[in-house]
Amino acid sequence: MKRVLAALLCMGALLNAPARADYPDRGVKIIVPFPAGQTTDVLARTIGQQLTETLGQAFFVDNRGGAGGIIGMEGAKRSEADGYTLLMASSGPLAINPGLYAKLPYDTLKDFTPVAMVVVVPQFLVTRADFPANNLKELIEYVKKHPGQLNYGSGGTGLTNHLTMEMFKRQADLNIMHVPYRGAAAALTGLMSGDVTMMFESGPAIMPHVQKGALKVFAVGSRNGSKALPDIPTMDRAGVPGFDAQTWAALLVPSGTPAPVIDKLNKAMQLALKKPAVQEQLAALGAEVLLSTPDETTTYIKDEIVRWGDTIKTANVKLD
Repeated sequence: MKRVLAALLCMGALLNAPARADYPDRGVKIIVPFPAGQTTDVLARTIGQQLTETLGQAFFVDNRGGAGGIIGMEGAKRSEADGYTLLMASSGPLAINPGLYAKLPYDTLKDFTPVAMVVVVPQFLVTRADFPANNLKELIEYVKKHPGQLNYGSGGTGLTNHLTMEMFKRQADLNIMHVPYRGAAAALTGLMSGDVTMMFESGPAIMPHVQKGALKVFAVGSRNGSKALPDIPTMDRAGVPGFDAQTWAALLVPSGTPAPVIDKLNKAMQLALKKPAVQEQLAALGAEVLLSTPDETTTYIKDEIVRWGDTIKTANVKLD
């Protein structure tokens, strides 16, 4: 009986080997847990086009928005682990939701296997141009001289630009009130009209207003700085040592997906992300390419889950 079982296992391996070598031999679905048009969706369509050209089969986007990304994440979790359903998700569903929700129908690290990082999106600390400070240290000093009198805007409770400011508050020991808006665009409007004092936001959203002289940039949250705006100092170097916060996106597959498939996808991703035309296209979104192996991606996501979880717990962030 043992010999029969061994023979069957070997036969199964042989039957599966050609299929994996020929992967993909049909269309591949990329689930995006957000509606069409949002940044993660645009990223997925850009990468999908590149994978289609490299691997010779159609990679198409399946938008499943709703509930802060939870609906799409659960749908991806329940998909077959055969390489024909991928997940393109951002830091919100992957790293922030685990600390934000008491119960989730998915576990980022148990239900998914990372394939590759795609991009990081630096966030910038901005105020109106007439704010009475000219650098980050002066801003911190000003806030400390006016405890509880200033406020900041965000796109909503639990979003990255909200939690990034909470991280700033904690590390710089600031007392400043949160004003959540329904979306980053509304928060930016509130900032320019003087309803809020400051906020974190991505480069493409703020730069037109900075160039017009309406907003002032103090620092970038990413410890590695910004390739698009290299002259902007980092929070880490400008006055808050160790500060590091940014949004990002990664490609994953359901757990159990064959390793050869993951390896093939990762290699195709590296080829795509190294193309200057692709990097320029992503830069227009304020995104910067981050090349990584599956193991490096896993480590990155693990660290981010801890980072945002600590911030959520310390700030006692609760969803309304």
